[in-house]
Amino acid sequence: MSEARSGSQPDVLVIGSGPSGAITTKRLVEDGFRVVCLEQGGWPNHSEAPARRDDFELAIAKDWSWEPNVRRAPSDYPVEESDSDISPLMGNGVGGSTLYWAAQWHRNLPSDFCVRSLDGVGDDWPLTYYELEPYYQRVERDFAVSGLPGDPAYPPTLSPPLPPAPIGRMGELVAQGHNELGWHWWPNSNAIATRSHGRLKPCVQLAACLWGCPNLSKASADLTHWPDALELGAELITGARVRRIEVDSRGLATGATYVDREGNEHFQPASVTILCANGVGTPRLLLNSATGTHPDGLANSSGLVGRRLMMHPFTSVVGLFDEDLQSWQGLYGQHIYSLQFYETDESRGFVRGAKWNLMPTGGPLAATRIWPFGESRNIWGENFHEQIGKRLGHSATWGIIAEDLPDELNQVVIDPNLTDDDGIPAPKLMYKTSENSRRLLDFHVERARESFEAAGASEVLFSPQLRAVGWHLLGTAKMGDDPETSVVDRWGRTHDVPNLYVFDGSVWPTSAGVNPTATIAAMALRFADHLVDERRNQEVPR
Repeated sequence: MSEARSGSQPDVLVIGSGPSGAITTKRLVEDGFRVVCLEQGGWPNHSEAPARRDDFELAIAKDWSWEPNVRRAPSDYPVEESDSDISPLMGNGVGGSTLYWAAQWHRNLPSDFCVRSLDGVGDDWPLTYYELEPYYQRVERDFAVSGLPGDPAYPPTLSPPLPPAPIGRMGELVAQGHNELGWHWWPNSNAIATRSHGRLKPCVQLAACLWGCPNLSKASADLTHWPDALELGAELITGARVRRIEVDSRGLATGATYVDREGNEHFQPASVTILCANGVGTPRLLLNSATGTHPDGLANSSGLVGRRLMMHPFTSVVGLFDEDLQSWQGLYGQHIYSLQFYETDESRGFVRGAKWNLMPTGGPLAATRIWPFGESRNIWGENFHEQIGKRLGHSATWGIIAEDLPDELNQVVIDPNLTDDDGIPAPKLMYKTSENSRRLLDFHVERARESFEAAGASEVLFSPQLRAVGWHLLGTAKMGDDPETSVVDRWGRTHDVPNLYVFDGSVWPTSAGVNPTATIAAMALRFADHLVDERRNQEVPR
């Protein structure tokens, strides 16, 4: 095994180059830290994003699939998911899953930080919305967030850096319906540039955000953070698949062992190690790093590493309209959103709630698929063209993101048989949708039907609870003040290993019911700021 490629030992090793890893690296090098980041994938080529190709809807089914088990790129690792109701969706490469994300940008709401106090479920976070608010404001500038200030569902705050995108005709119709019902709605909030911003160009409404952005309008971390971080002196090693975190006789992390694309093994030392590998990759590494003194995995004295996996059960409701809404275009992304039924109302038979996001419905192939249209019903046969005509451009989707309550039985473990191409044990997911989530989704589906009917839809179609919706991977290295009931403290430092940190969505005590990237980003910046402030007090290996 060879030593690291770096000329000298860095202050910090970051594992994973997605949004939390990119933010962490950039913030630390800004303050003079020497930082190396290991990324198992490579740099994305945005010019290869299929949105402008004639075979766009075919290409996204394989090479641009969200599912690593379908995509099977050289940088992906397999995930055993036969015991999970939801498939994990993630990208591996510089920028992580921001290459594939829809860029819907939402801060958690104040209630999301104290659901135990409010509703008697889950756990309170060891911080409040108001402690995190200045970090939201900072990361929103970096991510070119476009939106309209003043949403009454949120506390007053500064305006997003960019104005919102057009809500389109479908947004206008549904907004009018909500006005008649007296229900909340608000124009889109997305990490998508509506004006030139840094390296990003104005959005041209391709409605292909989930499969890359050839126009370079969507904020992905390879564009928004990594060029600046590298210019400031960070080192990014791609094609580096981490096998394990190493520790010394004092129980301190000394760095990581990784395998390069040629199959050679290297050791990358560092004074501090930070995991930013997402809610599946981070517990996989901690569990694979078991030692004689940590037989159940590194930083796992609480027994919670890998437990409390939350993935936001999701479903969709589609309204069909006689009017041509041109709903094959726009941002994807969201045109408008609603938080009308976000907070707990115990009379509904469940706790917590969901966010709705109004999205385009795609092209002609999408019109035949179960997502977002539900069962094919009368699509196929002699009325095929008529049925496609009713959907193509004449439809709109409410995507419904359900808050997922933590359950220790929902977990990431190490599969005893499955490995990646380098022989590193692969993760296995065990996840079952709770009864609370099922009741929650049933309620919200009915309310979404009422929304479309108020907007004038001629027909409403329903999807079942969908499987391939695991975009949000949260909770598997819980944050808290008590080492017996949490993996990391309020600053992301593991209780068991004082120079090992977790800065990604694994640390969430509860899942909230909105898209998590805004809060993952804000938390990573907060953690990094604290590491800078406490640099002189940090315990490191000799």
